[in-house]
Amino acid sequence: MATEKLPRRHRDPDRKQRILDAAASLGARRGFHALSMADIGAEAGIVGSGIYRHFDGKTAILVAMLEQVMDRLADRSAEIMAADITDAERLSELVRGHIEVALQDGDVLSVYYRESHTVPEVALRRLRRRHRLYIEEWVHLLAPRRPDLADAELRVAVHAGVGAIQSILNYQSGIADARAAELLETMAHACLGTTPASTVSEFSLTN
Repeated sequence: MATEKLPRRHRDPDRKQRILDAAASLGARRGFHALSMADIGAEAGIVGSGIYRHFDGKTAILVAMLEQVMDRLADRSAEIMAADITDAERLSELVRGHIEVALQDGDVLSVYYRESHTVPEVALRRLRRRHRLYIEEWVHLLAPRRPDLADAELRVAVHAGVGAIQSILNYQSGIADARAAELLETMAHACLGTTPASTVSEFSLTN
């Protein structure tokens, strides 16, 4: 008797990303600590138990979310630093790149600032180290443009500029992304004490 072949199961390559996106969206709205795996699964359109094929628990999801957004910042920074542009343009593109991440991945950044204290110490140290290296890229580029500032003052200016960009995370402004990007760029450069360089098309937010 012929054996009936069962339909072949295909993995959904987007499932893992849907889980991360769902966790970020819910975490930004309700607080990550208040979520259950079932909540995340329902938001992602996945049975809660199916999440465990990708993550062993909520903490693993949280760490993966934060690592992903740090990857995006680091990858963008590496591209900008390697590009054949001036240092003034590099600094401006770092500002624009951070704005882009803040607008596109605002939910993840919001969760990070609310929930970083719950991240396991080893992962938190790794994330903080990567963030420090990222900030140092800004400091390195700002230093020749602000010779009036001491080393510690440069870091104050950079953190102020990054903080100005991330102010958009604290509330729903209702402003269109393009206009928000313009405002945030002006405010970040005001904190840095610099003026934006002309847009480099390869890294433009409109690409």
